[in-house]
Amino acid sequence: MKTGEETPPVPAHADRALAGFFLSGFLLAVLGAILPAWGYHRDPADFVAVGNCFLSVAIGVAIAAWLGSRLIARRGLRRVMIGACAGSSITLAYLAAVSPPVSNWWRICGLLFLGACGGALNRALFHAISSSYRRDATATVIRGGIWLGSGSLAATLLVFGTFYAYSVPTILLFMAAVPAGFAALYYKASFPAAERAVHPSRSQALHDFRSFGAILFALLLFFQFGNECSIAGWLPIFLIRRLGFSPPGALLLLAFYWLFLMTGRVLAVPLLPHVRHGKLALASGGLALFGCGVLFFTNNPFGAACGVFFIGAGYASVYPLVLELIGRRFPYYHPGFFNGIFSIALFGGLLAPASLGYAAQAWGVGVVMGVPLFGTVMVIALLVLIWLESKVTGR
Repeated sequence: MKTGEETPPVPAHADRALAGFFLSGFLLAVLGAILPAWGYHRDPADFVAVGNCFLSVAIGVAIAAWLGSRLIARRGLRRVMIGACAGSSITLAYLAAVSPPVSNWWRICGLLFLGACGGALNRALFHAISSSYRRDATATVIRGGIWLGSGSLAATLLVFGTFYAYSVPTILLFMAAVPAGFAALYYKASFPAAERAVHPSRSQALHDFRSFGAILFALLLFFQFGNECSIAGWLPIFLIRRLGFSPPGALLLLAFYWLFLMTGRVLAVPLLPHVRHGKLALASGGLALFGCGVLFFTNNPFGAACGVFFIGAGYASVYPLVLELIGRRFPYYHPGFFNGIFSIALFGGLLAPASLGYAAQAWGVGVVMGVPLFGTVMVIALLVLIWLESKVTGR
């Protein structure tokens, strides 16, 4: 942008769309926050049931990724966004009705639909922020990340603040009011028709996504989303079962995890142009590894809090760093295209906490820290490989 040139104002619909990432983060954090309220931390532990819950959400996200573009093309952005918000509200109300002691399979059905609603909302939001993304991609990413983190934090704090004051069905009805409010917001809003993605030629696209670098990016997002979702989904149960935390105390520490993650990302973005990416990646990975180790070996609340801080601080910079790398490598893609990448990564990420349920049933809840530990090592290795690949290819 030339000196003295004013940045065009962001359209109102783009602001409303960015605010929708609050709901996206809220829905992402619902399951991890509500599991202790549903009593999955109690004896006899049924960690397989927890794994099935996460797997159901992941399948719902995959269904939305497959159907989302067709729905937007036929119904338009506004209708899809209203439908996703309203569907999320109805599903949370349904989950309130099938809380324990009702069979877990009824909740699995509801979580499948909740994942589909969240995935459809994400796809529509990425299309709706296109105009804002073109004006200032970095600012759009930062604001969207702040809204996303705020939503995850709000969901956790809502359950924490009402844990002993209200019944579980009442808590879920409170949560259902959030997407209902967004449905009302989008009902009164107007959105332009979804823009057609301006992509490179088919041969260029095929070349890009058959390349070794593209495979590395896909694996990196897979493992990083898996790390973050594993901690967000299992931290309360781990703290309750392993360290004897009360459910509200474990939820409070989960809220601090979201706070550290969100704050770290906001601080990391302005540092990216001034810090060598290789050093930042290694420092972030080292912090996360140290945090996982502290959390695994600690036997007191202070050590747990320190472990959560280091994990959140370590994971914080990875997402903005990857966004910048993808933006440099594939600068010609429409934001709606990136949602496809993130939907696949989110699906893979949700498979990690699902697999943790089956592993924890066999080897104990301590394995919850083992998977993020391995995933963090993989993220560091993949970042190094991406750096080496870019040096070799000059891209």
